[in-house]
Amino acid sequence: MARFAVIGLGRFGEELAKALIADGAEVLAIDRRAALIERIRDEVTLAVRLDSTDPEALRAQGIDEVEAAIVGIGEDFESAALTVATLQDLGVRRIYARAETRIQARIMLKVGAHAVVSPHRESALRWAHRLMLPNLQQYIELGEGHSMIYAVAPSVFHNKTLLDLQLRRKYGVNLIAIKRTMMVPTGEGESTVEESVLSIPSADTRILPGDILIVVGSNTAVSRLPQD
Repeated sequence: MARFAVIGLGRFGEELAKALIADGAEVLAIDRRAALIERIRDEVTLAVRLDSTDPEALRAQGIDEVEAAIVGIGEDFESAALTVATLQDLGVRRIYARAETRIQARIMLKVGAHAVVSPHRESALRWAHRLMLPNLQQYIELGEGHSMIYAVAPSVFHNKTLLDLQLRRKYGVNLIAIKRTMMVPTGEGESTVEESVLSIPSADTRILPGDILIVVGSNTAVSRLPQD
């Protein structure tokens, strides 16, 4: 089961933590404010009050073992930046940091963040799906807990037919189309790149490396698709 750390439990951090839990992940929620820890304690895997700039305190919670850490601190940019640098020093695999301006985003990337989060532009729910599905290219909310995603085919699907994969039975999702890029000869030893869409693939359609799968299902189901 994927495990994430959400640091900073303001509105965005709290919503993100709950969305990750709803998608089937484990969540370590961290904040230095006792009231926020108490408010979320029963809704996440573990809620801990600590100073996120303290490397020993973070290490004691196994921060280096999480899939990703999301720094959602919004009111204290200095503390947020120090937290990102500390996480980078501790070897956290993926670090995402909240940034309100372009300057803040540049600073966060320089101190160790792999990507920045803009709560004003992207919802916590959308970020939860991006975290659960690293291969995700596009995500469209369909309402009532369902979504359509565009995701790079994971390696465990390569060179297997849809009959082999049994996506609906094993994962509870429906594959509605495949986007495929191919090199097509144009003559005289030259070739060009062409993109095609296989709509409503048949049971004997084989998934190839580089295919983009267009899948529909419940948010929980799509978040559990295999990842490389």
